[in-house]
Amino acid sequence: MSGPRRVTVLGSTGSVGCNTIDLIKRAPRDFSVEALTAGRNVALLAEQAVTVGAKRAVIAEPSLYGELKSRLAGKGIETAAGDAAVIEAAQAPAELVMAAIVGTAGLPATLAAVRRGAMVAFANKECLVSAGPVMMAEIARCKATLLPVDSEHNAIFQVFDQAAHDAIERLILTASGGPFRSLRLAEMAGVTPAQAVAHPNWSMGAKISVDSATMMNKGLEVIEAHYLFAMPEERIEVLVHPQSVVHSLVAYCDGSVLAQLGPPDMRTPIAHALAYPRRMLTPSARLDLAKLAQLTFEAPDPERFPALRIARLALQSGGGAPTILNAANEVGVAAFLAGRTGFLDIARIVEETLDTLTPRRLDSLEDVFELDATARRTAAAIVGGSNVTYPIAAGSA
Repeated sequence: MSGPRRVTVLGSTGSVGCNTIDLIKRAPRDFSVEALTAGRNVALLAEQAVTVGAKRAVIAEPSLYGELKSRLAGKGIETAAGDAAVIEAAQAPAELVMAAIVGTAGLPATLAAVRRGAMVAFANKECLVSAGPVMMAEIARCKATLLPVDSEHNAIFQVFDQAAHDAIERLILTASGGPFRSLRLAEMAGVTPAQAVAHPNWSMGAKISVDSATMMNKGLEVIEAHYLFAMPEERIEVLVHPQSVVHSLVAYCDGSVLAQLGPPDMRTPIAHALAYPRRMLTPSARLDLAKLAQLTFEAPDPERFPALRIARLALQSGGGAPTILNAANEVGVAAFLAGRTGFLDIARIVEETLDTLTPRRLDSLEDVFELDATARRTAAAIVGGSNVTYPIAAGSA
């Protein structure tokens, strides 16, 4: 990079956002921060904005604007609030936009960054799961660069030979198996939200941790990989790898299988995206393969983890089926975290929602949001109420 790379972080107070800020703080000469956005965590947003010298700080919740303005008074940092202001932040002239807002709440701002042809590092898998056809069409039209931040897709990206796409036989996504990998089905029925968010290897937000525990995250990642790497669903495999050291693999027609290895630290894939196409120093622990001694792999259990099967069926169905899947899953996870439904009910809610609705073609973001809203209402009715139809709060920490 010839000078500091201008960066905007959408969802700076979430898990990925905080790790991004940590890396930026460690390399102040390499980055300048154009804008930071958050959903409701106004105190942390203000602290981050001051620490990295952001030009602008935006809180999505309008009622918190007064507090944000007060906290940043005299700091020379512009402040704003509301969904429109988050989109404006994405449109600011940053070379790279880290799209880390959780859930479909992040779609409009991420698409706004894409439409100005920015380099978009995205940790929001819902962008491709809910709006894959719309998003990929806009990326091609606007000549934007999409950099995956999820550890699995970033791993594939690092070993995927773009010039030899026809030589690739399959993609292999690895999964830790989550905290319930060894539990019997009867035991899984009684797990609590606190147990579900306690991931054995990764430090992540509540929603993503629950997705890992149900393995819905891996189903969403299969859909994401389909769009990102133009790979048919049947050529995307999933392997359970409890050590979370091999982050994913690419198998080639000559028998070669290339893997990316690293510690289970999100700062590694985030750093790869932040500095792309170069590399930057991170504080991540270095692998000691001799100390690890053993890396194991196993097939996922379809009976105990039906979410992976349901996600594959949604991708095979095409149209808006993945949109329905994602919306129903967000409702199911929110209901579980609120103590309104059981752990195993999450997959049931998703499957019943998919069975109830007919997926249709998606031609615009408006189509995506309309189907998303319908799916949320349907899933909420299955749960037994309407107060879980909201998406997980944007940028929540």
